[in-house]
Amino acid sequence: MTFVSGLGVFVVLLAIGIGIYVVTARRYQSSASVAHAYDQWTDDGILEFYWGEHIHLGHYGSPPCRKDFLAAKADFVHEMVRWGGLDRFPPGTTVLDVGCGIGGSSRILAKDYGFAVTGITISPGQVERARQLTPEGVTAQFLVDDAMALSFPDASFDVVWSIEAGPHMPDKAIFAKELLRVLKPGGVLVVADWNQRDVRRQPLNAWEKPVMQQLLDQWSHPAFASIEGFAELLEATGMVQGQVTTADWSQQTLPSWLDSIWQGIVRPQGMIKFGPSGLIKSLREVPTLLLMRLAFGTGLCRFGMFRAIKAAPTFASGVSTQDSA
Repeated sequence: MTFVSGLGVFVVLLAIGIGIYVVTARRYQSSASVAHAYDQWTDDGILEFYWGEHIHLGHYGSPPCRKDFLAAKADFVHEMVRWGGLDRFPPGTTVLDVGCGIGGSSRILAKDYGFAVTGITISPGQVERARQLTPEGVTAQFLVDDAMALSFPDASFDVVWSIEAGPHMPDKAIFAKELLRVLKPGGVLVVADWNQRDVRRQPLNAWEKPVMQQLLDQWSHPAFASIEGFAELLEATGMVQGQVTTADWSQQTLPSWLDSIWQGIVRPQGMIKFGPSGLIKSLREVPTLLLMRLAFGTGLCRFGMFRAIKAAPTFASGVSTQDSA
C-alpha cells in the first residue's frame, strides 16, 4: 500500500470513526469500571492484536526516529530500566509491576534481567491472559489486586514499577502512598505516566477544557496529575529519600499515537478477524487517539517519568516516626 493510498484510507476511517464516536459518546462516558473495560478489551483480543503484549506507548529515541510499533514498546521497557538505574540490580531482585496489563513488561523484566516479578492489575481478564502468555520458567506471576489498597505487607519489594496506571487512580495521594508503602527502604520506585500540564501555573483555556474532559471520559480516567503535582505527592508521604527525580518523555513517545492508528491500515486482516463489531469498536477509538496526539503535541499533556528512593525509617526512643505520624 502506497503512502498516498494509505492516507486516503486513513481519512475515510477517521470520518467513520468520528461518526461512531459522536453517536456513542454518551454511552461510553457512563461506562462501567476500569476492570470491566479492560476485561472486555482483553476478552475480544483487539487491543492485543494491534498493540501487542505491551499496552503502553513506545520509545522512539531522542530525537524520535522511525521504528517498528511493537519494537518501540519493548524498547520503552529497556529505556525505563536504564533511566531508573535498574540495570544495576542483580538477578532475583523483587519487582512489583503495578498495572501490569497482560504482562508484557513483567516478562521482559523477568526474562532479560532475571528479576522476580509480581504483576498486578484490577482486571481478572488481564491476569488470566498474562498467565497464558508467560512461559514456564519465567519468573513472573500475576495477581488481581487494587493499586489503591495493595494487599502486600509494608516493605515487600526491592523495586516498584508502574507504566501508565496513574490516570485511572481516583486519589493520586493514596496511590503515591501505596506505591511507596510496599517498597523496601533503599528500594527504587520507577513510574511512567500520562500527565497534564501543571494548571496551577497555566490554567486550561477554552479549547483545552473540552479536550481534556473527553480524554478523561473516554478511557475511564478520573483525573490526570501533573508531573510537578505527583512528584510533590510522593515527597509528601515522608517516605522518599531526598527529592523525586522527574523527566518528560513526551517527544520520545509522541509517534505512538499516530502509529497506533496506522496499525489498522497496514494490518487490515484485523477487520476480518474481529468482524463488524470489532471494526466499529476500533474505529470509535480513532478520534480519542487523535485528541491524545493533539494534547501531547501541544503540551496540554506530558509523559512523565518519576524515580524515587524509599527512605530508611528514622527512630526516636525505639519508635518509627512513620509509625507515629
